[in-house]
Amino acid sequence: MSTAEAPAKVPEVQPEGDERLGKNAGLARILRRPEVGAAVAALVIFIFFATTTSAFAKPGGASTWILTSSAFGIMAVAVALLMIGGEFDLSAGAMIGTTGLTTGILMTEYDLNVWIAILASLVLAVAIGVMNGVLVLRTGLPSFIVTLGTFFVLQGVNLALTKVLIGKVSLSVRDAPGYTDGQQIFGSFTKIAMGDGTLTIYAVTWWWIVVTAVASWVLLRTRPGNWIFAVGGAQQSARQVGVPVARTKIGLFVTTATAGWLVGMLALFKTTTVQSVTGVGQEFIFIICAVVGGCLLTGGYGSAVGAALGALIYGMVSQGIVYEGWDNNWLYTFLGVMLLGAVLVNNWVKSRAEKVR
Repeated sequence: MSTAEAPAKVPEVQPEGDERLGKNAGLARILRRPEVGAAVAALVIFIFFATTTSAFAKPGGASTWILTSSAFGIMAVAVALLMIGGEFDLSAGAMIGTTGLTTGILMTEYDLNVWIAILASLVLAVAIGVMNGVLVLRTGLPSFIVTLGTFFVLQGVNLALTKVLIGKVSLSVRDAPGYTDGQQIFGSFTKIAMGDGTLTIYAVTWWWIVVTAVASWVLLRTRPGNWIFAVGGAQQSARQVGVPVARTKIGLFVTTATAGWLVGMLALFKTTTVQSVTGVGQEFIFIICAVVGGCLLTGGYGSAVGAALGALIYGMVSQGIVYEGWDNNWLYTFLGVMLLGAVLVNNWVKSRAEKVR
């Protein structure tokens, strides 16, 4: 009588370790987030000025740097989207003055309804954004050059054409019909009583929060968000897999132009005045805020929240220097150091995150 042999035991094959389950996986995920560095820097800067000055962290002082951060934050978020898409817009600052002047002139010189004037300036901004995008795509020129040309055109129009139309380079809309209607949407504010003062939150801050939230949702939760990362990271490959490169990039230029229009309206109806030089010179600050927030100059990487934090850093520093009693010119030194430091740190963090397992 024979007995059946037991089947040979097959040695268990140990699966290779999944890097997503490694002990450093959580750290890697954190480091991969573009806004991490900006968040840490914002916290450090807040603690520094809050502990070295008496007014910075109080409601009155906070109202000032929150207001300063808000307008730059709206533009920084829009510029960040464009940079993630691999392009730049140096006409964004001049657009603020152009749209503000357009609305103001239509209201004061032509007695146009406030909402029609606002809509007309929006249409102008969108048209300029489309023109920038089409020129970049059709000519193959760097967006840096194309939008630099647009910047000079807008600056010249703001100065020369405004003089021709109204004989001066600034105007006020305080007494224009319908000003109070526009002021309710773009220039209102809310006062919040606190223990040692009153915190004033302007409309621009609420707009900043909404713009940041919408931009983050688009980037992280929608197909156009994937397109933005794709055209910025590998445009040719994106085109080959069916990404609408032209539509995406033109849409991004329209986004920065629309953001310029929004900030122009917020500035006009808060201060009641606009000048031909409004917004000029702020283009590079928007880019710096986006870079500090984690955007790479090469495109394909960044976040809206990071850009908003970069603007918050700028706002805190610009007002913190005043509270410290330092020379205001040190702000420009800080901007230069901040830009260089952000570029180096972003590159290091991104490469480090790829190695951490």
